[in-house]
Amino acid sequence: MATKFSKETYLYWYELMLLLRRFEEKTGQLYGMQKIRGFCHLYIGQEAVAAGCMTATNPDDKFITAYRDHGLAIAKGISAKACMAELYGKATGCSKGKGGSMHFFGVKENFFGGHGIVGAQIGTGAGLAFAEKYRNSNNVVLCFFGDGAARQGMLHETFNMAMLWQLPVVFICENNQYAMGTSVARTSNVLDIYKLADAYDMPSDSIDGMSPESVHNGVLRAVNRAREKGGPTLLEIKTYRYKGHSMSDPQKYRTKEELEEYKEKDPIEHVQKMLTSQFKVTEAEIEAIVERVRAEVEESVKFAEESPWPDDSELLKDVYVQADYPFIVD
Repeated sequence: MATKFSKETYLYWYELMLLLRRFEEKTGQLYGMQKIRGFCHLYIGQEAVAAGCMTATNPDDKFITAYRDHGLAIAKGISAKACMAELYGKATGCSKGKGGSMHFFGVKENFFGGHGIVGAQIGTGAGLAFAEKYRNSNNVVLCFFGDGAARQGMLHETFNMAMLWQLPVVFICENNQYAMGTSVARTSNVLDIYKLADAYDMPSDSIDGMSPESVHNGVLRAVNRAREKGGPTLLEIKTYRYKGHSMSDPQKYRTKEELEEYKEKDPIEHVQKMLTSQFKVTEAEIEAIVERVRAEVEESVKFAEESPWPDDSELLKDVYVQADYPFIVD
């Protein structure tokens, strides 16, 4: 049964999604200016996934994802300042400037990466869920991956173990239609990724990823099942990225018409219309949110610009748990 959402929820979704969009647009601009280097994968278009997941979960629930991680990291509570500083490679970044775009991390925010190896986070996500079950907590792990990672053997091994042990994990495939530049239809005979769960008797569902309402409802069902000791769920959240796979992607594999079709379903515009039509939010109130977001993004850039680079002494720190590891030479 669909949930009727409050004005406060729509306001939260709008400000969060707008922050993610403006942060990523600024990131793309700074990348073009060579302020940000290395790999960089933007979340533009997929904001409704992060928004719906946030309202369907608790702060103590864990998130883990792949390298398109900026949006989920900020949604989970890592500050825009710490994220922008990480993109700059500065010491004040959320991974001390050592991870860059693909490796955001926030332990106190319960955000466990940012992982560059395709599909690696699927097994690690199940491990986080095993820890929650072992501790007898009531927390759930949301493990995000892309449609390309659904082809990895790690997924099948993990699904088998997660079902066998009834782990409190929600596997979320953010299906943005393309694994880099390759469509799902060119990589698999199974076009509905959620059906992969059938082989393991795992509950699954297909969700409209352009709607924060649909994402919230689908994730909440899965999260509640996990909390009630009902084990894992696979959700295929069908979304779309407006930009390329990474900053170096010329996007020749899709048409302009296809892109424009999805932009007409833009979740930020949808939520703004709900606020102004259903809840009678004024243009002045919307403009205040827009200005607040603009200022937050600009402050994050200023913070990153003024932050120091990591000291040379940081090079070998946080690599090994053992402080006196014998193979580190000073």
